[in-house]
Amino acid sequence: MTGWLAANLISVLNGLAIGALLFVLAVGLSLVFGMMDVLNLAHGALFVTGAYVAAALSAGGPSWGAYLGALGLAAVIGLLAGGALSAMTEPLRRRSHLDQALLTLGVALIVAEVLQIVFGDDPLAVPAPPGLDGSVPLFGAAYPTYRLVIIGIGAALAVAIHVLVERTTLGALVRATVADRDMVAAIGVDNRRVKVAVFALGSLLATVAGVLGGPVYGASVGLDSTVLILALVVVVIGGLGSVRGALVGALLIGQIESLGRALLPDLASFVLFGALALVLVLRPQGLFGSRAGAVV
Repeated sequence: MTGWLAANLISVLNGLAIGALLFVLAVGLSLVFGMMDVLNLAHGALFVTGAYVAAALSAGGPSWGAYLGALGLAAVIGLLAGGALSAMTEPLRRRSHLDQALLTLGVALIVAEVLQIVFGDDPLAVPAPPGLDGSVPLFGAAYPTYRLVIIGIGAALAVAIHVLVERTTLGALVRATVADRDMVAAIGVDNRRVKVAVFALGSLLATVAGVLGGPVYGASVGLDSTVLILALVVVVIGGLGSVRGALVGALLIGQIESLGRALLPDLASFVLFGALALVLVLRPQGLFGSRAGAVV
């Protein structure tokens, strides 16, 4: 192992873990925006809802029952929230993105206020489940086991979502709806059901990401805005509607976040948004985006 990599191994691994979490969050936002042309600014609120669900269920102490229960409850909340958001934004389908942004931002503010009233202002810790709360030796350094698991979960979800979008009937319907909504409607497919399915999947991924990220970020007021900004940066860099773009963008931003804060703590934010500006100048549609809006 080279001297630089040995000295920064923990930061690189942290970047992979952050990137995996960002992928789970951002791919849902990318699918909803890129495929359904709906700008959902409530995505960060869904993430923090999942984090608070994990904090509430683990208040009695870490256990696998609490962790799996939080994942299940967060998934249900995500599905219901996705259906509700789809219904709320349907009347705005032919209007500008500004109208969608204002509506979903309002929803996000309401959710954040309710969570603050219920759970208070103090940040809440979310413990990792038993067996994953320790660390493992890795090239002479100790690294948290849970973060390694997050990296594996992110990789598995990337494969699963790619297969879902590219190899299944639902994925084919979604791609066809993006390409020609009227033609799909002409063969008897209800476009609204496709939209609800994509919205529900995206929202489910956001709430589940909140549970997965709980032991890393905790649950706190303002976390929704932080993760939403990062997710938007990932989507813009990767390209709208692109699963591959969301993965590459998330891993890139994860490394910039981690290494930037470790090596250039005073300039970390400038490096992050500098990378965004560079991509926008050189390739406005994103690294894997299509000017025609195709799904890749």
